[in-house]
Amino acid sequence: MTGSSARGGPGSVRHNVRATRTAGRQMRSRLLDVASGLFRERGLSGASIADIAAGADAFPSQITYYFRTKEALFVEAACRDMLYVARGAEQAALRATTPRGYTQALVETVTASDSVPFFAEALTLTRRRPDLAPLVERTVERLHTEGLRAYVGQIARHGWKSLRDPDATSRRFWAVAIGVMIEGFAMGRSADALCGEMLRVIGDQATTPAQGAHLHVVPGSGDAALCREEDPS
Repeated sequence: MTGSSARGGPGSVRHNVRATRTAGRQMRSRLLDVASGLFRERGLSGASIADIAAGADAFPSQITYYFRTKEALFVEAACRDMLYVARGAEQAALRATTPRGYTQALVETVTASDSVPFFAEALTLTRRRPDLAPLVERTVERLHTEGLRAYVGQIARHGWKSLRDPDATSRRFWAVAIGVMIEGFAMGRSADALCGEMLRVIGDQATTPAQGAHLHVVPGSGDAALCREEDPS
């Protein structure tokens, strides 16, 4: 082997290994993207490995190579989507200037997505497939850990006072989200209705010495109307 080949230049062993790993990550991500869409549309039983592979321009054997089984792919896709929606909610909430606006931004983002019911299906699946439970457990812990970090950061940034232990607040948020959305999806409720119910159940999470948010009066009544509340500019 020449010196340039050993050091990682084009055509070297290291270069080829890196290229292979990059291609593998890209294929894995593409399979998860396609699987997520098909599982949401057709459910676990309705989305075949062949359909997922065809949508990702892959071979069925690549699904078993990267994920072993369709059930494992389902759980990983659901866990990934749940973390994506949590990250999106945290980013949306960064713009809030009041505790109520912060909670509302989180709730609106979460209830606008079907990632939570998708994740709930993965939770149910792990009862029959305990070998998949560790991935779900890690996802739940990440939700709590990253939610806590974001919440504590907002409290420190704005000088708010949390009405409960911050860790309990983070855990309670996701427990309420899963419960409300499972029930709501089963009943065919709209995103606005889910948003209003979550806001009602969660209530105030923190207080601020500054003047609170002002309600923007819109048609409608009850908690669903809170979903169109606006912070003062």
